[in-house]
Formats: sequence, C-alpha cells, structure tokens
Amino acid sequence: MSPAHPDADRPDPVPPAASVVGIGADGWGGLPETSRGVLIDAEVLIGGTRHLALLPAECQGERVPWPSPLRPAVRGLLAAHAGRRVAVLASGDPLFYGIGRTLIEELGAGAVQVLPHPSSVSYACARLGWPLEDTEVVTLVGRPGARLAAALHHGRRLLVLSADATTPGEVAALLRDRGFGPSRMRVLEQLGGEKERTTAEGTADDWPHPPGDPLNIVAVEVRRAPDTDRPRLGAVPGLPDAAYEHDGQLTKRHVRAATLGVLAPAPGELLWDIGGGSGSIAIEWMRTHPSCRAVTVERDPVRAERIARNAERLGVPGLRVVTGAAPDVLAELPLPNAVFIGGGLTAPGLLDACWAALPVGGRLVANTVTLESEALLTDAYRRYGGELVKLAVAHAVPVGGFTGWRQAMPVTQWAVEKTLNPPLPGVDR
Repeated sequence: MSPAHPDADRPDPVPPAASVVGIGADGWGGLPETSRGVLIDAEVLIGGTRHLALLPAECQGERVPWPSPLRPAVRGLLAAHAGRRVAVLASGDPLFYGIGRTLIEELGAGAVQVLPHPSSVSYACARLGWPLEDTEVVTLVGRPGARLAAALHHGRRLLVLSADATTPGEVAALLRDRGFGPSRMRVLEQLGGEKERTTAEGTADDWPHPPGDPLNIVAVEVRRAPDTDRPRLGAVPGLPDAAYEHDGQLTKRHVRAATLGVLAPAPGELLWDIGGGSGSIAIEWMRTHPSCRAVTVERDPVRAERIARNAERLGVPGLRVVTGAAPDVLAELPLPNAVFIGGGLTAPGLLDACWAALPVGGRLVANTVTLESEALLTDAYRRYGGELVKLAVAHAVPVGGFTGWRQAMPVTQWAVEKTLNPPLPGVDR
C-alpha cells in the first residue's frame, strides 16, 4: 500500500473575501496574467470610475463605483457582497497609500489577496534617476497641504502625490511661503501610460504653469533661499523659539530639546501634552516621525487657536487641540504612550490621572518653575522613582561695553517610565 500524499488530508485553501488588484495608467495591457484572471473571474468589480473604465468587456462582473466619502462606506459595501467573488481595483501598489490597507484592516490580512502593480513613485524614480531609498514621499491625497512643511530640508528630494491638477501650484506656493522658493519642481503626468509626459519644470519662485492632468506626481529638489529671514528648522527637537507664534507661554528651545529627549517619541506613539501653551512639545513630538500622534490640552481658547496655527505652519496639521481644563477632559482622550505636563500641575488630581492613564512602559515628564509644583514633583519622585533634575540655561547678553550671562528661570523636571514594580518609599533607587 503506497503512503498517502502529505497534502491529502489538508483542507482546500479558503478563498479570499476580496482580491485587490493594482492597475496603472497603462490599463489592462499592463496587467500580468494573474491579475487579469482574477478580474475576469470576479463576480463584483469595485473601484473608482476611472479604474473601472480601464477594464474590457470580458470582465463581466457587476461594476460598483466607490461612493464618496470612501472609508466609511467600505464595511457596508463589502458586507453587501459577502459570499461573492469580489475584486477591488487600486492605483499602482494597493498597499502604498492605497485601499489595500483599509481592506486588510476591515477583513484581516488572511482574507485579502493583494496583486500589486508598480507604483507611481517607482515610475517617477525610474524616470528621474533618483534612488528610491533616498527619496521621501509625501501624499497630499485627502490630506492637508501643510503636511509638506515638515519634509522641507535643504538638499532633500521629495515626491509629492497630488490630490488633483491644482496640487503642483499649491506646492509651489507653500515652498515660496516657507522660504524654499529656489526649489526645483517637475510635474510628471500619467506615469506608465500612453499619455505619460513631464508637463512643467521650473522653480517654485517662478511657477507660471497652469493646472494640467489630475493624475500627476510632483518631484521637488528642495533648496532653501539663501537670503530668507526664516529660522532654520532642523530634523531634531529644539527648533528656534522664533519658529513659534507665542505670548510667552513657550517651553524654550534648550529645555524643549531636553524634554523631548526623555519623552523618547517612537513611531506610531501618542502623546498627551497638558497645558499646551504654544504647542511646541506636541508639535516637535509629531515632527520626529510622520506616524507620531499628539493631543494637546489647553484651557485658554486664544492659545488653543494659536497652537493650531503653529501646528499647520510647522507641518503637523494633524495635531489634535482640545480646549478645556485638565484633568476634566482627559477621560475623553485615547490612552497615551507618553504624557508631558507643562502647566496646571497644582490642579487637584491631575498628576494622578495622568499616571493612571499610562500603560506599563509609558513615560511621564513634567516641568515646572514654581516651588509649589516642585514640591509635588518631589513627592512623585519619592513614590514612583524616575529622575528629578534641575535645568538651568544662561544666555550671553551685553553688559555695558562687555558681555555677561543672564540666567533664565531654572526648570525642575521629573521624568519617569511606568514599571510593574515601582520603588518603595524610602528605598534607595
């Protein structure tokens, strides 16, 4: 008797709940046989109107255009066609700022088959001769143009995914406004298709080109204007104080850099910034990585509006500003990975509420210049451990015909990471 085949008792593979097929400007002719087979076999074809129009008559499945807005409709649309062979069309690589991510979040990775196509970014780098790994990508599809500001560093190469035909002009205007008018721009349209072309070239300072094809990508070689009076914004925390609009309620540059250092932002993490002031801590937290998130709480409505302006100006318009008093509003917020308290430490219950909200491994940092708040931090240090330091900064200033030091108010800082086993009172750390 011959032995059974090792796969004999294995169940047949479960078909995916949906297949998502990447398609480019080259349409049906640019698809591999595997992708074509999935689309021909599908009972339901979901996609944008432009994508569906690229399919030939032999794709006989029911054609369903995406509604607008798209994201809220995904779950209901998939549920309406459950049990049928569903194929979803996406531009280029479905997992590069595409619908593939949304489908996986809704259905799970095992329920989605992804068949990618070269993305517009791959095509653009190939046309420009830019190494893909050295090129930063910023998408403005469904996102505010102010996001681009955080990526502006002299000498960098950027590819901007356009929302429509007006995006290149908006990019040029933002570059001029931020002091990067000499940056060179090129607009590449219909990449990978028969109508592919580079339609416009020039600097942001001299950008007379009218809107072209809505399917475009903007290549930017970033150049800072040598005569700009705008402060230089680096890629690490500690931006110049002049970068912020403020009324004096601002964590100053050197203390801010030290504070972000112990907050230790990591990609994807969420910060609570309590007593936002001008928003500088939350803004620089978010600038460390595009996926970093922050909520700033500020009870003064005027300051709250100022924080929003600073966030947009410095390239993180996604900063959430909550106008209200802590700890009252904290229960409404998503749980943080880190908390910074820059004001309101003496509010009853604030420090305890922030500590309770942190998960194990979360960080809490609090700064103060008053003796009353310093006493609270000293007690917290005794109970929970961490590090208690005093930060003193002095600036050189004119003293008659000479130069001397002017001492800023010293800042007491308590920084701690939440652990499973906090130190016992009175025990040396």
